[in-house]
Amino acid sequence: MTTAERPKMASLLGEVLFEIDGQGPAPSKDFYQLIITQKEVIWRWWKISMRSEFRGIPPGEIKQSHDDFVQDSALQEHLGVVFGHGILEYTLSLCQGDFDYLERLPDQLLLKILSYVSVQDIGHLSQTSRRFLKLCNSEEFWKSNLSHFNVITEDMEKLGKAMGWKKLFILYYKQEQHCLAEEDEPNPVDSPTTL
Repeated sequence: MTTAERPKMASLLGEVLFEIDGQGPAPSKDFYQLIITQKEVIWRWWKISMRSEFRGIPPGEIKQSHDDFVQDSALQEHLGVVFGHGILEYTLSLCQGDFDYLERLPDQLLLKILSYVSVQDIGHLSQTSRRFLKLCNSEEFWKSNLSHFNVITEDMEKLGKAMGWKKLFILYYKQEQHCLAEEDEPNPVDSPTTL
């Protein structure tokens, strides 16, 4: 999909879609930056060396349209060496219009959405990305989930702060599951006896 064909939903994203910087792989000391905007890929580098022939070399910069980057195998190879295959694949996906809208939502909105996800699925979701791992393990998330049970009292507030909301939620959740299981078991007093 070319830049002109991108869905209108892409207009909801900020101008900068992705940015990463860091030092090149050893033994290089060079520093690199990759910025992907709505319209172009910007690749910058700073040569860092003690060797006299590299002193005074100005930083470099390449700006390409998304379509040009998709065709530039040399720059793709360089990006892959510096930042790894995963970043290269993600960059190509962005340049081809494959945006991960869910990853781009604000934390508060994602926390609201996550509150509707089952506890069992939270463990799976937390393994999908670093951001979801962080959100699914945040104290704010577990306090919010516990508040769905309408049980947060002043004492629970103190307990949540002392032992952590995730631990408190798990204890309460297990207790709730145990109570539900007991309700489902037939009561021996109510069941008919056979002689």
